[in-house]
Parts: sequence; structure tokens; C-alpha cells
Amino acid sequence: MSTKRNKLSIQIRTAAPDDAARIAFVLAESFVEHKSSYTPEAYAATVLDSQQVLSRLREGPVWVAVGREGEVVGTVSAVPKGSALYIRGMAVLPEARGHRIGELLLTEIESFAAGRGYERLILSTTPFLDRAIRLYENFGFRRSDEGPHDLFGTALFAMEKNMRVSNSINY
Repeated sequence: MSTKRNKLSIQIRTAAPDDAARIAFVLAESFVEHKSSYTPEAYAATVLDSQQVLSRLREGPVWVAVGREGEVVGTVSAVPKGSALYIRGMAVLPEARGHRIGELLLTEIESFAAGRGYERLILSTTPFLDRAIRLYENFGFRRSDEGPHDLFGTALFAMEKNMRVSNSINY
């Protein structure tokens, strides 16, 4: 398990089953400001409860960003999709935003993907999550025509990052 810290002593670590309730809380707090932009079904699919988080832990890696006092302030998960790694459930508590926690989480995912030979990172997002979209673009993601384009009636678009290109640049 690798750990990385930023200036605020944020540690990125692999999530454990004991983190499920806190991850569910982070998702709820992070997306509540956008609740009216989602259909009820799409919101429920985005803001998971503890049992759904436990299921996600069995599907692929989940990471948490932990602050100095041991509090979970961010999370992200991933699931393999062929030669790609699909990023999902990225969330940072509103009061913790602006401290590059999203970048730390994405860096952890990229390191995980590179170490396992994934060719691409992919994700889908909603057009109203402006901060997240800027983060993804700044991290090298580009919009893609791939789906899904809809989450229970809420518009989505896909983004991808080619790992082979990014790895060749880094060396």
C-alpha cells in the first residue's frame, strides 16, 4: 500500500471495510449541492449508502484521503474495464476542497493503473460538475465519444486519458 501526503498532511490510502460509513458520508456531503441537477435515480446511484460502498470495495480498489485527525475527507474508486481502468465515485468534502486532494487521488489511481499495465483511464461525469471537469482536464483527461451518455435521465459525458502517452512523457 502506498501513501502520499500533501502540505496539509493528507494521506491517500487504500480503503478498508471499516471506512464504508465515512465514504458514504463523504459522497453525500460532496454531491448534496448538486442534488437538484440529478434525477432522483441518478442521485441515488451517485450517493451510495454504506452497504453499496462495501459492494464497491469488492469490485475494485477504493482509496480514501485522510486528514491529520484521521478523518476521511475524500474518496475515489476504480473498476477494471478490459484494458482500461474506470474511475468512479470521486468526491472531496466541500470544506476540504482547494487543497489538491483530487490531484492526489488521481495520482494514486494513475500509479495503480501504470503498475498493472492499464492502457487508459476512463470516467464519466455530468456537465454541471465544473470543478471536477477542470481537475480532470488539468490532469490530462480529454472528452471522449464513448458512453455512457445518460445516468437514469441525467446527462453524462465520458473522458479518457491514454496511459501509454502519459507514461512516455514521464520518462
